[in-house]
Amino acid sequence: MKATPHINPTHDIAETILLPGDPLRAKFIAENFLDRAVQFNAVRGALGFTGRYKGKPVSVMGTGMGMPSIGIYAFELIQFFGVQNLIRVGSCGALQPHLKLYDIILAQGSSTNSRFGRQYSLPGDFAPLASYPLLEKAIAEVRALGLEAHVGNVLSSDTFYDDRPDALAQWEKMGILGVEMESAALYMTAARYQANALCMLTVSDHILTREETTAEERERSFTNMMTASLETAIRC
Repeated sequence: MKATPHINPTHDIAETILLPGDPLRAKFIAENFLDRAVQFNAVRGALGFTGRYKGKPVSVMGTGMGMPSIGIYAFELIQFFGVQNLIRVGSCGALQPHLKLYDIILAQGSSTNSRFGRQYSLPGDFAPLASYPLLEKAIAEVRALGLEAHVGNVLSSDTFYDDRPDALAQWEKMGILGVEMESAALYMTAARYQANALCMLTVSDHILTREETTAEERERSFTNMMTASLETAIRC
């Protein structure tokens, strides 16, 4: 199997892959949810594993932080390794008062302050959207767990520490559910190369109330999202 500068596979990569930002979250999912998991990548610490969930092959790999990073991995997974379904499983900061810690958000759309889409030289603004078949399946799986699926628009931001103190308030007034840093690049890359993509998020902190989870909780405690994402993955 041919290697790229960022992925040197020592084992098969499934057509459906979960993409947490944190490589340790990828390791946790592989060790706790997948049967017969085998590590296929360790280049630059982006740990990747392939195993089986309820008998179906599923891969999981860490992508790091930000749109440039997930853009690289999404491109290579689709173009070089035949991945067709890419499901980001990440965390976000809530921007609406009705949301609570550990709520699950399904990013139907991904607004962004990034220039990532400029590379496509489009004569207007592209709206990065989830693949509806994945979104529909994910909504059903979250509800099957007895949970509410908060479906809507998120902000995919290039800035974690923004110099403008009111920047997020401007997005809040437009109904943006939460802020993260990867989904827009994932959606645009998948659209460009005819793959399916979805971003599933667990609320790890609340921008309005200042509540937050710890790094360990983010790594290990988002089990509802992990279960829903895997159930979605095996129905692709």
